[in-house]
Amino acid sequence: MSRHRTRTRPPVTLALPALLAVAFLLLPLIGILARTEWGEVAAHLTSPGVVQALRLSLFVSLWALGLSLLLGVPLAWLLARVPFKGKAFVRSLVLLPMVLPPTVGGVALLLGFGRRGLLGPWLEGTFGITLPFHTSGAVVAATFVAMPFLVISLEGALGGLKQSYEETAASLGASPVRVFFTVTLPMVAPGLIAGAALTWARALGEFGATITFAGNLPGTTQTLPLQVYLLLQDEPEAATSVSLLLLVIAMAVLIALRGRWTGSPAAARPAAAPEMPDEAAAAAPGTGRTPGAPVPADLPDGLPDAPDDGGHWPLHAAVTGFNELTLDAEPGTTIAVVGENGAGKTTLLRALLGLTPRAHAELRLGDTDVTELPPHKRQVAWVPQDGALFPHLSALANTAYGLRARRVPRAEARREAQLWLDRLGVGHLAARKPAQLSGGQAQRVSLARALAARPRLLLLDEPLAALDQTTRARVRHTLRTHLAGFGGVCLIVTHDPVEAVSLADRVLVLADGRTLQDAPPAEVTRHPRSPWVARMLGRNAWSGTASADGLVLTAGGRLVAAEALPEGSRALAIIGPEAVSVHRDRPAGSPRNVWEGSVREITAVGSRLRVLVGSAEAPDLVAEITPEAAAELGLVDGSKVWTSVKATEVTLVEL
Repeated sequence: MSRHRTRTRPPVTLALPALLAVAFLLLPLIGILARTEWGEVAAHLTSPGVVQALRLSLFVSLWALGLSLLLGVPLAWLLARVPFKGKAFVRSLVLLPMVLPPTVGGVALLLGFGRRGLLGPWLEGTFGITLPFHTSGAVVAATFVAMPFLVISLEGALGGLKQSYEETAASLGASPVRVFFTVTLPMVAPGLIAGAALTWARALGEFGATITFAGNLPGTTQTLPLQVYLLLQDEPEAATSVSLLLLVIAMAVLIALRGRWTGSPAAARPAAAPEMPDEAAAAAPGTGRTPGAPVPADLPDGLPDAPDDGGHWPLHAAVTGFNELTLDAEPGTTIAVVGENGAGKTTLLRALLGLTPRAHAELRLGDTDVTELPPHKRQVAWVPQDGALFPHLSALANTAYGLRARRVPRAEARREAQLWLDRLGVGHLAARKPAQLSGGQAQRVSLARALAARPRLLLLDEPLAALDQTTRARVRHTLRTHLAGFGGVCLIVTHDPVEAVSLADRVLVLADGRTLQDAPPAEVTRHPRSPWVARMLGRNAWSGTASADGLVLTAGGRLVAAEALPEGSRALAIIGPEAVSVHRDRPAGSPRNVWEGSVREITAVGSRLRVLVGSAEAPDLVAEITPEAAAELGLVDGSKVWTSVKATEVTLVEL
């Protein structure tokens, strides 16, 4: 099936100036090509003076590139990652050589590093170093004008890199330096390479600052651009040939970069592989397995127990700041953290990791107080929502990363990593990169990586949110099985009631950073203390003030309940949707709570229908009925109905 693109004809008022701009930029280049004596190019380029200048240019430009990498890479990281006063001023200093006239830059270098400059006399007297009119001066001049290209390109690449990769690496035990060299630099390599290429090309073509600061001494500071300047006076044809060489080099660099230095991707990244059965994955190329080979299930028979150091680490945390709460848990406890958006769930996890200034956690794991330790020494592993698998490493290398960061020998780390991958049913994908994994496979690898790092506290931030229902159920089963044998405490942020009920021993409900409820899942399900949690669990939740016979609703109206609370207390009425009856006519009989309303929405949930009924007499109410009942009642959006709830079906929870 062919795809037809709509071609838009640009307006003449824009197209004509654009064409003139292209012609303006192209005409000088055509002039060089037209005036080049092609038969003499080889002779011009191999003359002794040109060869000497070319060698010197290569020497100077490569040294300038080395200095730019040494100084510019840390500077770019500082600008991209560290907030500090005066950052705008420092960034302006970086950009200044790009807008400063080169000769002015040369004068500035003379006044700074010359024999009578601010630093020149000290350099000469202490180290015997004289920069002006020396090859080292040409290197300094080229570095001054070229380094900004590297800093700008790399800072842009660092700014586009999600910090979750670096934070996850730190949670796996990697020091900041290790994170920088094993995660940050490899992931920004395209930006670094582009910046380095531009820096080298700019240093190779530097003229103004060099001739002003270092002079034009043959064999010492006379680089190729300066040679062109001299040839123009005596041999213009040779100057054109040398200019052509510099033009070809510059164009080759730009064509090779293909826009990378501006932030445009050179090519689309490979998309994640679609979800497929393990049997199909085993037969896929690049997995290290052959068709028909046995595929490990979630818990393969006969597989050794996962390695651990045999420890048990109870948790005690006192969190202050945006979050104000105290958390205690015994080893092996899994706590589901739930709450509305902005309740402080992720902030709590980041406080336990030591990664946020918004909240501070006094944290004790077992007998060790880790409050003052940096994130990479806390032994707190984190699995962010997107998994943050390092895209440049295979699944096996990802899983072994935490072990290697803790100086486990490579062979042992890879053996343990493979064991964890096997236990989670993705061992056959060890050789794949993250881009070749489906969502469910990537989540399993992320979990294996966290568990393999031997953490004392495991933090999972919505680990299953991005998965489809089938994959989510499979990964949830795997996760539940492995958490059962975990010797530390696990916190799982989730919005899924099934995850909260099936995975957790306790449910921690947060509201505005505070603990609203901390109880077993059964207790939270029966008596939720938050309307949001009640609705997350599929219940109707109405707030109000307790009265003698039930509840005076905040939104208006009354609700009769069989069991009353002390009058005047704040309370929440919980009504299961299956307890709501729907009628076309006003019901007769025993119901004490009856409201007239209209159908606003009908949605399917499994084999049943949920009917949202709006009423002027009560808050919105959700009823759950069968499709047969809906057909019998003739329910459609806008239908006038009556709803009723027995007093015995209302549960009041004091807040």
